[in-house]
Amino acid sequence: MTALPPDARRLRAILAFIEDRIAENEAVGIYLRLQRDAVRAALAEAEAGAEAEGRPRPGPPPRRRPALPSFTPARDAGRPRAFVVQQKRTPDGPEPAVIHTDDCTMIEGTAHPIRAHEARVALTDPNLEPCPFCRPDSELGILE
Repeated sequence: MTALPPDARRLRAILAFIEDRIAENEAVGIYLRLQRDAVRAALAEAEAGAEAEGRPRPGPPPRRRPALPSFTPARDAGRPRAFVVQQKRTPDGPEPAVIHTDDCTMIEGTAHPIRAHEARVALTDPNLEPCPFCRPDSELGILE
């Protein structure tokens, strides 16, 4: 890894991002292993039934990489929290963008959805600020 930033705020954001990726990948790995075992059991059962009927076994299907899921804001319990960035334009020029939780009632105008790690990174930028109402920095564990 290259040089890390010297300030604690950005280091906490990086650490939280890495810990989230580890937790997400561990859960995905467990889920995929359970699904794999269920498919293997169903395949063995299907092949045993096909052999009993005298049908030949088909060869393995071609391997394809699945498409990545598109991002949708998570509003349901048990799902990861989603965040949005709101840009403000004024006659005098743009104001600093504001990061909100996706269910904040103080969002004005058009807001763009972002993931938790993107919100952490954004909150380290001096041109972006957390919403004082929904406090996404507290939600993400970034406190000064």
